[in-house]
Amino acid sequence: MRSTVFLLLAIALSGCQSITNTLPPDTTAAGIIKDSETLSEVKSLPAPMGQIPVSVYAFRDQTGQYKPSTGASSFSTAVTQGATSILVQTLSETSWFLPVEREGLQNILTERKIIRADESNGSELPPLTTARIIIEGGIISYDTNIRTGGAGVEYFGIGASELFREDQISIYMRAVDVRTGQVLVSVSTSKKVLSQEVRAGLFRYVSLKRLLEAETGYTTNEPMFECVKQSIEKAVTELVLQGMERGVWRAKA
Repeated sequence: MRSTVFLLLAIALSGCQSITNTLPPDTTAAGIIKDSETLSEVKSLPAPMGQIPVSVYAFRDQTGQYKPSTGASSFSTAVTQGATSILVQTLSETSWFLPVEREGLQNILTERKIIRADESNGSELPPLTTARIIIEGGIISYDTNIRTGGAGVEYFGIGASELFREDQISIYMRAVDVRTGQVLVSVSTSKKVLSQEVRAGLFRYVSLKRLLEAETGYTTNEPMFECVKQSIEKAVTELVLQGMERGVWRAKA
């Protein structure tokens, strides 16, 4: 009887050979966020004639979506609320734009007032750098369950299955001329958010009063932060390329 039990367990687990993350992961130290493929595209853009001062006042989540939850109400947003910081960081990674601080402008003005109030400081403060272009837009869509599906098999109490779900976020970004208010370039990008679940299990009676049950599996969810970050990086690349095509700015000859 014992050999039968071990044989059934081996059959159940053999259907899950690809499952390598069934155990809780070990703790890891903090690290630097590695460059994604989309950020590499930003850094590989051709050199410009000169850097363009740009400002970003807000690049926020405009979807109004909250994380789905079972039971209790959830007020956690579905997408990151730090898209402005991601955009400023991306703009600083390219040689085309020179970001100037606007989200925390009030903090800068306060510090400048403190410096001016210091009578012992006789030096004059230089004027703040003015922007020629304002980057506007935001995360305008988060659609869930765009595509769902899976596959599974079960025989004689032994089964294995794989399920997946596909969501999608969309971003719109535009460059606005400060002097005229004209929208110079407008682009849009989207990114799929993938989730996957793999499981295998065994459920059967090995004798009249003895029930054997075993289950293993794992789930993977693409981080929403990475999806937003890659969409913004792709939008910045397209913004530069379309601006070059329309003659809004030029690359170095």
